[in-house]
Amino acid sequence: MRMRREDRDSGELLLTERVVKISRVAKVVKGGRHLSFNAVVVVGDSDGHVGVGLGKADAIPDAVRKGATAARRNMITVPIKGNTIPHEMVSKVGASAVMLKPAAPGTGVIAGSSVRAVVELAGVKDILTKARRSTNPVNLVKATIRALSSLRDPEEEWAKRKQLAERVKAYRKQSERRAQRS
Repeated sequence: MRMRREDRDSGELLLTERVVKISRVAKVVKGGRHLSFNAVVVVGDSDGHVGVGLGKADAIPDAVRKGATAARRNMITVPIKGNTIPHEMVSKVGASAVMLKPAAPGTGVIAGSSVRAVVELAGVKDILTKARRSTNPVNLVKATIRALSSLRDPEEEWAKRKQLAERVKAYRKQSERRAQRS
């Protein structure tokens, strides 16, 4: 695995990139096989921001660079509660499924290599994970990102729902008053 730190222009985040998988792919053309490379790259600041990108090129360094650029464009924000995630989440991409579960302080990151790369670069320090069905690294990374992007902070959700309930209550009162006037 290769890691590199750089500064991001928008937001000034100190990002670390980690290559999860490099694959050699072949396209059969008239003159024979055309070989190129795929690289799955995870980029994060270990403080709640993480992104994943897939780069394709004729040379490995170019594929990694393209993957890192794509990952920076696809950054998400992860709600972190202490050193873990707020609640359990299961996500599926293709034939791969991943389960993320909050863990007690001091547990550490219990995860396979591809899920571990995403979770560590997101800044989660205590988590239990389980990769189910297919263990294709590309799909596992995408499923992990999907699960992390679906997480919600319970306090924020309660506050939003409370505001919505108050607005609905006020609207109903207003409608009743209009109905009584008519």
